Amino acid sequence: MHVRTALVTGGASGLGAATAQLLRDEGLKVITLDLKGADVSADVTDEEALRRVAEDIGHVDILVNSAGVVGPNRPLLETTVEQWRRVLDVNVLGTVNTMRVFVPGMCERGWGRVVNFASMAGKDGNPNLAPYSASKGAVIALTKSVGKELATSGVLVNVITPAVFATPMNDSTSPDVLAHITGLIPMRRIGRPEEVAELVAFLASDRVSFSTGAVYDISGGRATY
Repeated sequence: MHVRTALVTGGASGLGAATAQLLRDEGLKVITLDLKGADVSADVTDEEALRRVAEDIGHVDILVNSAGVVGPNRPLLETTVEQWRRVLDVNVLGTVNTMRVFVPGMCERGWGRVVNFASMAGKDGNPNLAPYSASKGAVIALTKSVGKELATSGVLVNVITPAVFATPMNDSTSPDVLAHITGLIPMRRIGRPEEVAELVAFLASDRVSFSTGAVYDISGGRATY
């Protein structure tokens, strides 16, 4: 039986690491990619580096785009163009780059799964996190577009929109912002990384077959649309 290979970006910590662990537990070959601390060291904003990774690791059946940055935690009017570019480069173009590099092989083989990570911020817009919110809104729209483009290829492309989770990425989020966004969750708690991993594992499998370009909320009840 062919063992499928999954590439998890941002796989060194947080939701990416939890996802990588669960996929390994389910018997997949998993390669993590991150700036450091992962199986492969690369920057998702560097397309040439990603192409070199592709040459080294061979075919990829499942792509999980978990790499991301929060960016500046301040009002829009206090942000700079450089800060915006950094957030959009990593969160949007980083996702675009990995798809452009690894999805063609999936199309050739007639099977593939792409799971992109967005955020509830991309739906609701979190105050004082405009660049992050805008970037995640872009990932949602990107996924919807590509899902339609690849709908008959055997490659399914979906996006998850987590609310707040206990990850290192949120360690730098100010306590008042964290309290605000946790307060929006009807379950009154933040999520656990393994809860996201379960949803990703489903979307990366044959268990999903008629869903593409779709948005999957995992928000403890916060999502209303």
